[in-house]
Amino acid sequence: MELDLTGEHAPAAYKILASLVTPRPIAWVTTVDPEGRPNTAPFSFFNVFGTRPPVVVFAPGDKEPGVPKDTARNIRATGEFVVNLVDRGVFAPMVQSAATLPHGADELAGSGLSYAGSSAVKAPRVAEAPAALECREHSTLRIGQNRLVVGEVLRVWARDGLFDPATLHLDVGAFQPIGRMASPDWYCHTGDLFEHERPD
Repeated sequence: MELDLTGEHAPAAYKILASLVTPRPIAWVTTVDPEGRPNTAPFSFFNVFGTRPPVVVFAPGDKEPGVPKDTARNIRATGEFVVNLVDRGVFAPMVQSAATLPHGADELAGSGLSYAGSSAVKAPRVAEAPAALECREHSTLRIGQNRLVVGEVLRVWARDGLFDPATLHLDVGAFQPIGRMASPDWYCHTGDLFEHERPD
């Protein structure tokens, strides 16, 4: 089966690619607007793309053609954001925060979760998230109607017990993030892990 994303199947590109390129990590991004109001929204077009400097990229789409989502508007205004990672404990509020709300509304209101202060950026982090990456916007690229936000990671917050303080090795049993699977409503757990050494 051949699918032409430059022609016949172009309108279905999101459905096709978002269903095949899986699992994807979820960036649950917190920002603040110029008035200091927090915004929290999930994005699954996300990953880490380097370490010198540490770089993450995610793609916040538009609410409608030409109208950026609050996350993109806030980053353009402040140059800062936090990527909160998602596990079972924060999964349901993460999904709920994808709902369309009026500008300035707090997506965590009524969720039972709370914000915690960041140390290098003004945007808060989700206190209950297993880990959070404080980021400064490096650049935002426009490719057609795609917006790719490139951020430099300044600080990492991790739940106690995730990393060995001496070796900084991750306890893989203690960190089981949720992954994004087929569009529109599929996710996966990451508890079924295996180790296989790579050659030198």
